[in-house]
Amino acid sequence: MGKRPLIFLDGGMGRELQRRGAPFRQPEWSALALTEAPEQVEAVHAAYIAAGSQVITSNSYAVVPFHIGEQRFAVEGRALAEQAGRLARNAADRATSLVRVAGSLPPLFGSYRPDLFQPERVTELLTPLIDGLAPHVDLWLAETQSAIAEARAIRAHLPEDGKPFWLSFTLRDEDTDEIPRLRSGEPVAEAARAAAELGVEVLLFNCSQPEVIGGAIDVARETFASLGAEIAIGAYANAFPPQPEEATANDGLDPLREDLDPPGYLRWVADWRARGASHLGGCCGIGPEHISVLAQRLS
Repeated sequence: MGKRPLIFLDGGMGRELQRRGAPFRQPEWSALALTEAPEQVEAVHAAYIAAGSQVITSNSYAVVPFHIGEQRFAVEGRALAEQAGRLARNAADRATSLVRVAGSLPPLFGSYRPDLFQPERVTELLTPLIDGLAPHVDLWLAETQSAIAEARAIRAHLPEDGKPFWLSFTLRDEDTDEIPRLRSGEPVAEAARAAAELGVEVLLFNCSQPEVIGGAIDVARETFASLGAEIAIGAYANAFPPQPEEATANDGLDPLREDLDPPGYLRWVADWRARGASHLGGCCGIGPEHISVLAQRLS
């Protein structure tokens, strides 16, 4: 696989909203600002664009019952997803260069919890997100996926609209056998083969500590080469300490690692680039200042 042109993604939304003083609490997380401070959401998108992001992601990650509750999701889920898509679209349309909007399709039953996956509810929870986001997004991004089964279910529900499908898996932070694995325990090689079968345009790894991402990139690159698959690879790590298997997204606010300041994070991203990754950004705790350093130093 030849070296692909670099594409800079954005960074985390929730922690950036909190840092700016936007309404932010658990369990709603970043979804709270969609109704209480939408201008702050749009401002965060604009900050990432100014930093160099060429793809921004809709603030729809927390628009699931896990974060906003079953009743509110049933009544407002589609409208909140539509709001998230529109705010990202507004920011992208005001940019002076081409910026694409990725429609975030999150884990439907909670981050890092493949054991909570309920296939019988996928249609109920995914349809409002897709319907609300569809008018505003340029591509679909199923992110922070812990298991292949949910990724397959999301792909099966996407409309045949010609928009690219990007898929991002989250990895075990504390591996014991040196084989990169999803949080479900499934090997990354198996996930990469599934991605090829699903017709993804980009396979990414996110919401994991940077230490485990390089090995996953290597496995994905080697798997795609063996299949003759022309699939781009990307990564966007978080700035959290390792998240153990029993971690859940609403346990509390995790501390951020001091070593993952912009220069520290750049060292990891430069390594991913050297391993063949082309789509690079950040997840929780990685802000516009990080993206700015990546865009300046790696372009």
